[in-house]
Amino acid sequence: MNEKILIIDDEIEILTFLYDALEDEGYQVLKAANSEEAFKQLKYGPDLLILDVMMPGMSGFELCEQIRKSVDVPILFLSAKQTENDRVQGLLVGGDDYLVKPFSLRELKMRVHAHLRREERKSRNQQKCLYFGKIHIDLKSCQLFYDAREVSLTMREFEIVQYLAINCGQALTREQIYEKVWGLEATGDSITINEHIKNIRAKLQKAGEQDSIISTVWGRGYRWEK
Repeated sequence: MNEKILIIDDEIEILTFLYDALEDEGYQVLKAANSEEAFKQLKYGPDLLILDVMMPGMSGFELCEQIRKSVDVPILFLSAKQTENDRVQGLLVGGDDYLVKPFSLRELKMRVHAHLRREERKSRNQQKCLYFGKIHIDLKSCQLFYDAREVSLTMREFEIVQYLAINCGQALTREQIYEKVWGLEATGDSITINEHIKNIRAKLQKAGEQDSIISTVWGRGYRWEK
């Protein structure tokens, strides 16, 4: 079992209890006690989130709205708030399920299993995001996010980013990139890739990236860094 589950709860006892229980089931378990830690853990690409509602600072509802801008995995709310309005709000902000504290561990495990099984049934074409630090790339919607905020790219720029990111760590020539993005029959000069890379770097830098994730491989082309 390779699925990753991220638990977000400021109650350390519950965090530890759920961590141990789900790890015993064979899941890879990540944990966070607040929104800041949660965003850091998202880079590991969890397959499901268990999210508390009442937390200091950013509430679970607010955090869910932010996460939903770049992450499309099941989110299960776990909360002591049990009114109908609370449950409805949880679903409206992007949650997929809502379980009230105190809860049955057996029921929680069954719900986690059901959501993950449902995800497995989705088409392989519904690809997930790629994660590189604060950069999230949604291959399905053709969007790039930096620190949960969208970075506006042209379609050509996104296709270059997608090709480089999927081949992370590999040095790709301008000719390879040009043929992949523009097509084998395209007529033009691969030198145009330089200008597109320059624009992509500028947009990421404006969004807050300090070190360019796209490095220049002198004499060859470009590489998306791991």
